[in-house]
Amino acid sequence: MYKVEPVNPALALNLEPLGTKRKYWYRHDGVRILFKAEERGTGEDWAEKVSCELAALLGLPHVHYDLAEEKGTGTPGVICASCAAPPVSLVLGNEILLALDEDYPVEQGQKYKVKAHTVDAVASAVDLIRPPPAVWLASVPRGIETALDVFVGYILLDAWVANQDRHHENWGVLCDKKALRLAPTFDHGSALARNHTDADRKKRLQSNDVNQQIPTFASKAKSAFFENRTAKRPLTTRAAWQAFAERAPQAAAIWLERLSAIDAPTVQSVLDSIPPARMSAVCRAFTQELLRTNQHYLLEQPQ
Repeated sequence: MYKVEPVNPALALNLEPLGTKRKYWYRHDGVRILFKAEERGTGEDWAEKVSCELAALLGLPHVHYDLAEEKGTGTPGVICASCAAPPVSLVLGNEILLALDEDYPVEQGQKYKVKAHTVDAVASAVDLIRPPPAVWLASVPRGIETALDVFVGYILLDAWVANQDRHHENWGVLCDKKALRLAPTFDHGSALARNHTDADRKKRLQSNDVNQQIPTFASKAKSAFFENRTAKRPLTTRAAWQAFAERAPQAAAIWLERLSAIDAPTVQSVLDSIPPARMSAVCRAFTQELLRTNQHYLLEQPQ
């Protein structure tokens, strides 16, 4: 069972303005740590933790999340250390894209349905920067060399966990005086259909209607990427993976090999390590099947 770390709200330094949930920074043993509260009961805490552990299995550079609970209030959530300790700063994707295109929309709060957030724009931007710092690359497979190679792995993770939240403020670059480097992947709390009810999950697990079953459901997950600026709707997470994979086919094959080595018992062990108070038995069964379905799809598609 994953440990649940206690968080003392009296240590809060400042509120984090980005995002819609309550969150704040505090220091522990000299490290700046972010607490993200899960007050809405929509499962963002367990989805973040599960996605983090699956990213680790793939060998992706990723921010590590731990389950947490706020002292006094008992509010559940997750914590993570900052990936950009001074003098390094985190520059978000929208700022990178604006630097390359003065017409790129960066209005505050505009994250979704940004048609300029295209596969071509993002891939071209990422291809101009360096891979993450060496400290983040310890588990990256051999043959993954460029920032785009790494980013393709992020998109594979999105397709596997049905992460619909890779908007232009949920990827970024680590900046210091020497270089711009791709940041580790972060913020996966909207993955794994975490906001669905157990009643809906149970229905999809048991339904004889193909339109209600998990394979159909999984195929509809939307990414935050558009094929082009005139597209009416964003690509699915699966289509976004295919589009990025076409831009770095060798890297895509390497990440798929990593995915193929992760078996069902290993995934089940990750899910079983979430405390029952955070993730019900029905939720575990549904999530296991969702991951199995997406993994099968990704591995069976011709590259």
